[in-house]
Amino acid sequence: MNALGSAGATLPAWAAPAPVIRHLGRVEYEPTWRAMQRFTEERGVSTPDEIWFLEHPPVFTLGLNASRTHVLAPGDIPVLQIDRGGQVTYHGPGQLVVYPLIDLKRAGLGIRDFVTALERSVIDLAASFGITAECRSHAPGVYVADRKLASVGVRVRRGGSYHGLALNVNLDLEPFQRINPCGYQGLEMTRLADLGGPDSVAACAAALEPLMVRALGLVTVADA
Repeated sequence: MNALGSAGATLPAWAAPAPVIRHLGRVEYEPTWRAMQRFTEERGVSTPDEIWFLEHPPVFTLGLNASRTHVLAPGDIPVLQIDRGGQVTYHGPGQLVVYPLIDLKRAGLGIRDFVTALERSVIDLAASFGITAECRSHAPGVYVADRKLASVGVRVRRGGSYHGLALNVNLDLEPFQRINPCGYQGLEMTRLADLGGPDSVAACAAALEPLMVRALGLVTVADA
């Protein structure tokens, strides 16, 4: 299977396939989104789950039912309306984006459990750098004090999840001032590099991978 290909070969239904982990580098938003949709549409009951770690070039994305009134002044940054939940957010270089493509039924996860697992993995990552982070029941994502460190927006189709989370590592935060992030006027964002954490997306991806696999209750080949 190529990096952004279809679900491909599957294992027998009785097997518990290890997830496929992909580190894709910097990839354009729309082709990646379409690849997630295609994977979710084509996967079968024994298709291994996948987790994609990547960055995107600058783009604003609006959730399925989001209001464009939260896009204040996009300037030269493109705006895409997509099919995840939530309002508007920004993706750009220096932000770690993670797309877990998980069969939620097979993993024994409800949607709330799934979102909590994503948040928990980021909270555990922050803690490993001495940063105290938390989630909020009324506003998905991960926060440090009153500032947002990571955003979560997901979609479930045919029992499979796609989209996921965006963790601010060392990206330019200025574009967030052009929107009401996640639909909240005046919400301030923060990033790991300003909190004493690493400034490398690759280093964060490597550190987050085992934490996310554990939070989702998955078993990798290396762990088996």
